[in-house]
Amino acid sequence: MKTTAAIPVLDVKDIDASARFYTKVLGFVQSFRYGTYVGLKMGNCEIHICPPNDFGPGIGGGNVYMICDEVDEYFATVKAAGAAPMSEPADRRYGMRDFVILDPDGNQLSFGCDNEKA
Repeated sequence: MKTTAAIPVLDVKDIDASARFYTKVLGFVQSFRYGTYVGLKMGNCEIHICPPNDFGPGIGGGNVYMICDEVDEYFATVKAAGAAPMSEPADRRYGMRDFVILDPDGNQLSFGCDNEKA
């Protein structure tokens, strides 16, 4: 077996409000929608959102770390679009420069780049 991608699936309570947040505030593009299951893309990264089921962590239990080529300009862009980041971009001891945003349901989204590239 050869794996080709991993796609986190985040539980949300209002699929339309969440899709708007991801597209209008964070800059994702909606790649598909099957009823209440939505695919969102940004570059080569993909996230799926849907109502909770019996198998997931539940609403607000998701955590995604997005590897980026830079974070400071993106931070300014999403903040201007209405996001309320939990942290400012900063160099971390684990070698990344990153910041954290919670989606409307409390799922954690981190955006980071290598300190060397920041």
